[in-house]
Amino acid sequence: MSRYIGPSCRLCRREGIKLFLKGERCFTEKCAIEKRNYPPGVHAGTRGKMMEYGIRLREKQKVRRIYGLTEKQFKRFFNMAEKQPGITGSNFLVLLERRLDSMVYRLGFATSRKEARQLVSHKHILVNGKCVNIPSYLVKAGDVISVKNKDLPTVKNALETVVRRGMPLWIELDKENMKGIIRQLPTREDITMPIKEQLMVEYYSR
Repeated sequence: MSRYIGPSCRLCRREGIKLFLKGERCFTEKCAIEKRNYPPGVHAGTRGKMMEYGIRLREKQKVRRIYGLTEKQFKRFFNMAEKQPGITGSNFLVLLERRLDSMVYRLGFATSRKEARQLVSHKHILVNGKCVNIPSYLVKAGDVISVKNKDLPTVKNALETVVRRGMPLWIELDKENMKGIIRQLPTREDITMPIKEQLMVEYYSR
């Protein structure tokens, strides 16, 4: 499966905001946005005014990069959201948050979604006591997510810094036992990232 293997900080600079792709580095002065808050490339300063299509495209690309998905994966989740009752944009964001790799990141077991995806793929994560190695697995309310090996240094280090990011209200973390309970599914109001989901809906509905 294709995946982006280039520099993560370049993506943040392209979107003009912190996407928090590098974990703790994003909270320090070493962050690329702090040093060079302009798009990458030699022609960055010569780009003209962005058209409506470009605005929608950039919003879609920004969210896709936040969650670290390929275009095919991203579109699949959008199609799922369209088939659900309610507001498509809100459904879309909630589905993205319900992904197992996203929940592992929210619980503080990893410093970034990329690291969380690696933990899941390498079979370090249990859901209700059973090993799940599919990052796109959708968690449900009441699910218990835990770490298989309590001695993993990466998880220990990540849990030490989870206070900086804060813990969402819909999750209950047992730091000592390295497990978390999904108290309820998140709503659109619980997702505080600067995302304009309507632009993504307009992009895919064009």
